[in-house]
Amino acid sequence: MSGSPRPGAATAAPAGTGGRLTSVLANRWVRVGLALVLVALVLGAPLNMTPYAVYQMTMVAVFAVAVLGLNIVMGYTGQVSLGQSAFLGLGAYVTAYGVTHGWNLVLTFVAACALPAVIGWLVALAAARLRGLAIAMVTITLPIVGIPLARRFDEITGGSGGMTVAFLEAPSWSGLDNDQWRYYVVVLVAAAFFLLASNLLRGRIGRAFAIVRDNESVAMAMGVSPYRYKVLAFTVSALFGGCAGFLYLAGVQYVSPETLSFHTAINILAAMVIGGSATIVGSLLGGLYYVFVPFVAAQVNPNRAAMISGIILLVILFVLPGGLATLPRTVRRLRRGGSSSRAAADG
Repeated sequence: MSGSPRPGAATAAPAGTGGRLTSVLANRWVRVGLALVLVALVLGAPLNMTPYAVYQMTMVAVFAVAVLGLNIVMGYTGQVSLGQSAFLGLGAYVTAYGVTHGWNLVLTFVAACALPAVIGWLVALAAARLRGLAIAMVTITLPIVGIPLARRFDEITGGSGGMTVAFLEAPSWSGLDNDQWRYYVVVLVAAAFFLLASNLLRGRIGRAFAIVRDNESVAMAMGVSPYRYKVLAFTVSALFGGCAGFLYLAGVQYVSPETLSFHTAINILAAMVIGGSATIVGSLLGGLYYVFVPFVAAQVNPNRAAMISGIILLVILFVLPGGLATLPRTVRRLRRGGSSSRAAADG
């Protein structure tokens, strides 16, 4: 009997390994070190990449901001919005107008963020009293109306042919190529907006968003106005969309009515769901999904790229219903389930 294994002995090693890993990651200095390594990779990557790879990474930052804006209103506040592409396109057009008319770059950026925010606020004043599909129908009109307007005012927008705008050229002292300089500018602005969103959502406003999302009746009983916070969420979401529009033009140097298309809005929505609703990290993962999954699908079979992208989307949602951001939690749950099964078998 002395040589027989003790119950639970078979699971001690895996549990201990997982526990040690968790304790190591819980160390503040370890997390700081990992963050510094990540920052070094982000800053050093474009120096060793091809121009097209730098462009792709720039687009990841652009659409991560757009997905984050949509996540604020849909994931954190629980409201349906299908008009994020309209705010992105509007921000890009405002940026193009400011650059071609000699505006200060900071003023152009502020206008590119502010005008979509004002439009989002005006739309939200009417839409925030609605629910479900009614809100979806209101927001879906934004890209539908925006495209013919962009084609109609060709003196401002360039019409159906769009506008090519060259700006954010690398200064001579930087020693960088133009695409590398634009990458750093876009990533810096995107990081600032992610930090802003993180602070906003972890504070009182974020808690109010969550209460409104979970139960509006409870929110009213607690003195939280669902209407006021819905309007605020739509406004902030539109502001982030305008910022993404500025960054989009910085990276692509071109804008057309197709930038506002409903197809773009649906892809941003899919990226948000795939990345992970109501998570900051999920928005970044959504940006990666938006850029790289269509690229990989096109490399596999250019004629079946849409179908392959759809299959990838369905597989991810089937395996990870909560999005890619829930992968670590899913792995931990499966590990605990496997350990419990082994312990029961040993017992």
